Amino acid sequence: MNKLIEQALLYDFYGELLTKHQRQVYEEVVLNDYSISEVAQASGISRQGVSDMVRRCNKILEGYEDKLHLVEKFVHIKEHVNQIRELTHSGAQTEVMRQIEEISTDILEEL
Repeated sequence: MNKLIEQALLYDFYGELLTKHQRQVYEEVVLNDYSISEVAQASGISRQGVSDMVRRCNKILEGYEDKLHLVEKFVHIKEHVNQIRELTHSGAQTEVMRQIEEISTDILEEL
């Protein structure tokens, strides 16, 4: 999985567990793609401080994932639902196949 996508997923699942300041800095650098210099200047901290905070936040988020595996489960379920959807398009569309497609679509929208 792409590192940026992985960071975004980790943040989506566990970001609320960071402090407000950590969330602000992490969002600016990782999600909004601001430079470390820009964030440092806007936050009133050093570039090294911003870099350290982003690195620390990554470790915190990865630590939560190591314990809870929510992102792993999400990705796994999404893959299976996509497989179901592919199967429904590979054969004749019976009523059961149509229902499976509807259910899989609903699950994907909820995720």
